[in-house]
Amino acid sequence: MKPMSEDTICGIATASGRSAIGMIRVSGSDAIRICDGIFDGKKCIRDMETFTAAYGHIVNPDTKDPVDEVIVLVMKHPHTYTTEDTVEISTHGGPFVIRRIMDLLLSRGVRPAEPGEFTRRAYMGGRIDMTEAEAVMDVISAESDRALKSSLQQLSGRLRTEITELRDTILHETAFIEAALDDPENYSLDNYDLKLSVIIDEVYDRIEKLLLTYDEGRVLKNGISTVIAGKPNVGKSSILNLLVGQDRAIVSDIEGTTRDTLEEYIHLGSTVLKLIDTAGIRETEDVVEKIGVDRARSSITDADLILYIVDGSEDLSEQDHFVMSQLKGKKVIMLINKSDLDMVIDRDKLMADYKKITGDDSDIPGIYISAKEGTGLEELRSTIEDMFFRGDIDFNNQIYITNTRHKASLLAALDSLTRVKDSIAAGMGEDFYTIDMMAAYESLGEIIGETLEDDLADKIFKDFCMGK
Repeated sequence: MKPMSEDTICGIATASGRSAIGMIRVSGSDAIRICDGIFDGKKCIRDMETFTAAYGHIVNPDTKDPVDEVIVLVMKHPHTYTTEDTVEISTHGGPFVIRRIMDLLLSRGVRPAEPGEFTRRAYMGGRIDMTEAEAVMDVISAESDRALKSSLQQLSGRLRTEITELRDTILHETAFIEAALDDPENYSLDNYDLKLSVIIDEVYDRIEKLLLTYDEGRVLKNGISTVIAGKPNVGKSSILNLLVGQDRAIVSDIEGTTRDTLEEYIHLGSTVLKLIDTAGIRETEDVVEKIGVDRARSSITDADLILYIVDGSEDLSEQDHFVMSQLKGKKVIMLINKSDLDMVIDRDKLMADYKKITGDDSDIPGIYISAKEGTGLEELRSTIEDMFFRGDIDFNNQIYITNTRHKASLLAALDSLTRVKDSIAAGMGEDFYTIDMMAAYESLGEIIGETLEDDLADKIFKDFCMGK
């Protein structure tokens, strides 16, 4: 096989299934020549100006049979998504006709693109860095306005610019130290450790500020992992159905109806929740129900938020207290369900019981809600936004870290800079500084792909969708 940069590749860029229009993307050094060989129109693709389109038909050159009427868009290197010659064929969206055009391309030496290969070529061609490449899939998978804005900001290169500035600062000081050690007559290191300490502190603080955005950025990208928990038969499944807007979970008066976790993504205002309905948490001898209870406990451990449901029309029981004991250390919102009935539970008393049982002195929000009448949702929405987002997010001024890989590299850079600070404080020689400074430089480079290992890059792009 030719190296990836020499192959001409093709992929279906639209979703599978029947649709009005389908689009096939062809990219590589032979894209224009090969597409010209199967296109019949008033214009020849090879003679078209870049970023121009033409109407015609895709024709089988061997049989002269037309396959479909199409519009082709021609984009010539280097000013294309992949930095290569690219042709996009817009055809009717039937799977059969798209397959026939793909077969024609494959029969003429084009190979199917691997997942993410078009974006990988953009990365290899230097048009985008790794943060922008990852942002492409974030834009595609965005589930809310906030997630989309965050992804578009990263796609515009804001994170790349910040990381590049930090690396340039580290590299400049490292180069100065090396020059001074090699040529002390022209470069002096007198009192340099004081100057370097200030510079390292500034870089360290900027990295810390990026890391502080991770929790918020993660929920922007992935949604808030939210577990609905409570003892059996308090209305957990009814609350799930209310939030989802349809009867997604089975509701009955029989305790233990829900025996496994049930997941749904929902929009609550501009916030995305990954809702997980769990089995009622209680001590049980039923083997199957016990498995569900164990899964509920596991879900609570991994969740960002717990919606703890109590039945407001009856007194708290030992089972309620048992569930409370499982929620220590978690972000919790109390939902006092069945507010359409006469309330027996007082919100303040409930909060006091929760603090006593968990030992958590923080104030836990408590909301009266009725799954039957649909009341309390607006208060729940505003409460969640206050808990997870610092007011209105300013995407023009704030860079958000949304990727676990980026967080790990930033933490590694901080660890290296901590060693630099320790070396300065201990009065060690400048050559000790440079080792850890370059380690920080390398860690930051992993974020934008400057020092990324090939196997990790392969894994990142394999997570992409076909045709992108």
